[in-house]
Amino acid sequence: MTLPARGRDEPPFRADHVGSLLRPRRLLDARSRHAEGALDDHELRRIEDDAIRDVVRMQEEAGLSSATDGEFRRASWHMDFIYQLGGITKAPGDLNVTFHNEQGDIEFTPAALEVSGTVGLDRTIFADDFAFLRDTATTATPKLTIPSPSMVHYRGGQASIDPGVYPDTEDFWRDLSAAYAEQIRRIGELGCTYLQLDDTSLAYLNDPRQRAMIDERGDDGGAIHRRYIDQLNAALAGRPEGMRVTTHMCRGNFRSSWVAEGGYDYVAEELFGTLDVDGYFLEFDDARSGGFEPLRFVPQGKYVALGLVTTKRGALESKDDLKRRIEEASRYIPLEQLCLAPQCGFSSTSEGNDLTHDEQAAKLRLIVETAAEVWG
Repeated sequence: MTLPARGRDEPPFRADHVGSLLRPRRLLDARSRHAEGALDDHELRRIEDDAIRDVVRMQEEAGLSSATDGEFRRASWHMDFIYQLGGITKAPGDLNVTFHNEQGDIEFTPAALEVSGTVGLDRTIFADDFAFLRDTATTATPKLTIPSPSMVHYRGGQASIDPGVYPDTEDFWRDLSAAYAEQIRRIGELGCTYLQLDDTSLAYLNDPRQRAMIDERGDDGGAIHRRYIDQLNAALAGRPEGMRVTTHMCRGNFRSSWVAEGGYDYVAEELFGTLDVDGYFLEFDDARSGGFEPLRFVPQGKYVALGLVTTKRGALESKDDLKRRIEEASRYIPLEQLCLAPQCGFSSTSEGNDLTHDEQAAKLRLIVETAAEVWG
């Protein structure tokens, strides 16, 4: 393939990553002691700060142009954000989700929620966390990751919304998007120029079993992705000038396991043609993720970070294999619009995936080195 001799100086970068990183043992121990009441808030924050300084340094030393805080202050990639929205409360977790891996299945009961009040933004979520990351990163652009609005709805659907609060569901969607729009405005005022909205729902809906599940609970599995895209666009309509926004879509990530299967074909035309983001982080690490054909719907001016490097196993991918797959993807979308990334985070929950910290760092370096050889 013909290789352009330049990289990208704005997000998504040629070599990028999704966000979550393996928690160091000292941090996991500290969070456990804090939960038991043996460690106070101040000391936990100090340990978190130290761990984040180290992990930002690791990302910069790997050569990445973006850095996150590894989501080190969270237990979950999405619920730690969602529970801070006004009107959202915790609910009993009575829905089992089956995750799959090569060895078998893992049953997981995720945190649940109820929309029990008017949805709003009581305070800027992750404000102090982002400010610390902003002030810690030296060579890399600080990236904030938050769950997309659809994650508030996907798991529980209409049944999770109190009809006494929202007799008209349109009012719920309006308030949810308005809360997100205000969050995005405020985080922009703190200096965030790179925001990522994480969304498993738009990837899950490519799996016929997931669409059937949505139908069974009374929502329209065949059309709900259009609603989610509309709400994302409403949340982003007034985003700050100069803020680059991406979305990451995977099919589940918990202890090296996944939930859904299937390519992006079902949602591709609406997703790529109408979602108002600058780039997409897409999962392409194995046959479960489908082929590159849906990328033909990506318009000019938008970028795709190919998630070719798996975070679910420690074995290092071959540079030649990565280059071959990038070339294959470029049959459907110009090479200039492509980037390279892991297929997901390394630790969507505090448990993390089944690989070591050294293997994680090696994968990030591999992405940087391969991108430099492909794009210059």
